[in-house]
Amino acid sequence: MKATIIVPMKKMILLLLLGMPALAFSDGLPDLGDVSQAVLTPLQERQIGQQSMMQIRASKQYLDDAEINDYLNQLGAKLVENSPEPSLDFEFFAVNDYGVNAFALPGGFIGVNAGLLLITQSESELASVLSHEISHVTQHHLARMIEGQQGDGLLSMAAIAIAILAARTNPQAAEATILGVQAGNIQKQLNFTRAYEKEADRIGLQLLQKSGFNTHAMPEFLDRLQKSTRLLDSNAPNYMRTHPITSDRIAEIEDRTHNQPYTLIPDSIDFQLVRTKLIAAQKTAPEAIAYFSDALGAQHYGNPIAQRYGLVSALLRDNQLDRATQELAILRQQARTYLKAKINPMIETLAGQALRATKNYSEALKFYRAAVQLFPQHRALIYDYADLLLQNNHAETAIKLLTDQLTRHPRDVALYDLQARAYAMQGKILEQHQAQAYSYAWQGNLYAAIEQLELAKQADGSFYQLSTIESDLRELRDMLNVRGKP
Repeated sequence: MKATIIVPMKKMILLLLLGMPALAFSDGLPDLGDVSQAVLTPLQERQIGQQSMMQIRASKQYLDDAEINDYLNQLGAKLVENSPEPSLDFEFFAVNDYGVNAFALPGGFIGVNAGLLLITQSESELASVLSHEISHVTQHHLARMIEGQQGDGLLSMAAIAIAILAARTNPQAAEATILGVQAGNIQKQLNFTRAYEKEADRIGLQLLQKSGFNTHAMPEFLDRLQKSTRLLDSNAPNYMRTHPITSDRIAEIEDRTHNQPYTLIPDSIDFQLVRTKLIAAQKTAPEAIAYFSDALGAQHYGNPIAQRYGLVSALLRDNQLDRATQELAILRQQARTYLKAKINPMIETLAGQALRATKNYSEALKFYRAAVQLFPQHRALIYDYADLLLQNNHAETAIKLLTDQLTRHPRDVALYDLQARAYAMQGKILEQHQAQAYSYAWQGNLYAAIEQLELAKQADGSFYQLSTIESDLRELRDMLNVRGKP
């Protein structure tokens, strides 16, 4: 393995950080009937979104769970395929907040609170919310809201991005954040107008229908949310504030779906498993064991496969390995029967974790080699396999695995952290600091990224490697200047 294995990815990664992929979308945009694209180009929208995402990744708001985020991206991609801009580079991510909310940022970044995932009663309801947020992005509503700031440059855009993020995730705290921005009256622009909401509803319904979901799920979800919070007033969920739900709006959606057939669309098993993970995360291990054991015993509600998945996960957390192994065997058999002989990657990831807990490393390595062949893009499985390889001194194999994954997921901080560990085991100091630098950069910690690259410069490296590091340093310092920092 060459010492420069990370170098070919360098330019791609830094261009992604700067938002360059949006240039590919500068042609063929829909005619929106306004001047938003003359004011904010797709590249600028992407830059604003990236600035916001750096803030999110650097905070505790980002829910760093690959399985939950991958599920959201798979569901979102199914909807984006039928959107006005199917080639736009969307990224869906979960927010570690059990309040009910979802929000869109410029450039295709869509956040979904954990609480929203739990309150939706079907996958079609969740898809209805995502389709609405996708439509805000494809119609460039956020770009139109901040079009008056075009003369202030990217520095102001970055500040506005933070204000938008505050308003969409926590309206109560938004005012204080916005006071730090140059224009104190921007609050008026941060809440979507009724016209934008209705446009997002109309296009979102089209996405739902084209993507094979139940369109009636949208008015049903909004009506239930409105009724359940009618008496809460100031304590209404953030989603009610950032996306005002009115009877008129619900009636208009119902009118659009009135003549469409009511079709019950089965939820995917991944939808059920993701919700189970979130339920379990709210409980201690003993509480989760009791909860899922009771659900399985009653057999009156919920999906038994998802419930047993939650039980096995809780048993592993509680170090009850024998019972976990027994329940896992039942779970895998149930899943094969239910899924018609198909194996689910989330369940296989849990099986791998159970095998690792027994410390039978030879069997675990054998299991993971087969599992990653079946699910080469299931990141949670990749993380566990790479970590197991490093624990067993297989750094070379780990580097090959991680480098391949980074070509598919060039923004994945966990992959860079694992890669840095692997290079450290091999004594490749330059590559170790390079990988760690990319991890920090994607988390928005540019100063730490620069420090890592300065350390990389002190290691022995070829002329090409050192030139690459200098180029990286210039890019990162330019980004700091764009932010307005020294």
